[in-house]
Amino acid sequence: MLPTVPLGVHAVTRLIIGGNPFSGNSHVSREMDEEMQDYFTTAAVKRTLMRCQECGINTMQLRGDRHILRILREFRAEGGRLQWIAQTTPESASFEANVRQMAQAGPIAIYHHGTVTDQLFKEGETEELLRRLAVLRSTGFPVGLATHMPEVVAYAEEQRWDVDFYMTCVYNLSRIDRVSSAVTGKANEDEPFFESDIPLMYKAIRAVDKPCLAFKILGATRRCQSQETVRAAFEEAFCSIKPQDAVIVGMYPKDCDQVALNCRYTAEAIEKAEAGR
Repeated sequence: MLPTVPLGVHAVTRLIIGGNPFSGNSHVSREMDEEMQDYFTTAAVKRTLMRCQECGINTMQLRGDRHILRILREFRAEGGRLQWIAQTTPESASFEANVRQMAQAGPIAIYHHGTVTDQLFKEGETEELLRRLAVLRSTGFPVGLATHMPEVVAYAEEQRWDVDFYMTCVYNLSRIDRVSSAVTGKANEDEPFFESDIPLMYKAIRAVDKPCLAFKILGATRRCQSQETVRAAFEEAFCSIKPQDAVIVGMYPKDCDQVALNCRYTAEAIEKAEAGR
């Protein structure tokens, strides 16, 4: 198994598989969204998750919608053992009902959706964010707050928000006002992926003691021009985050064994980061 870090009472591998590709959310184009939806049948999702187990990953980060909950049930019935970090779903009519449904499905942690976090933060609706975090806390599971904005992490720490971990996107997609594609039904196209954002979020991650799960380290394919650029992104991530942090990477193994490759890059990057400390 890959090296692990604590998340609550659980040990999670420092590479966690993300669920955006399973849900057809490419952050690239409508065409790629549809390509992912066609590829990721229920069988293909379960096969990819099983491959993660084989290669040493022990945790997955997936949405808490009905589609994923059904796949998760089948995966477990067929011997799947990956731990589940659950993401709230902004399209749900009731936040509370969505949280209850996820809590009943056996996650190891639940976190608040990043785009909604950023939208409420920019609108000054911090009391609503605190109310939602309290709903998550009532489940008894570790509570996470996702964001694309370094200033959200800094503010939450300054105000001592009741959060156990942060989900931190290395690209500030909330430079613009945006709504989740799950709400709009439209592809996330023309989003602001600026390389200059990356060191800012890594700095924010290092500034807090709580665990951070860094995501979009590959820029939703924008840093995947070659296996060397992929490897370099993993090295950058693990040299930039804290020893108690992890990364989340969505995988789309249509043309190559991305799971095995990413596990190898993770092990190599961790070794290099530890040697440099």
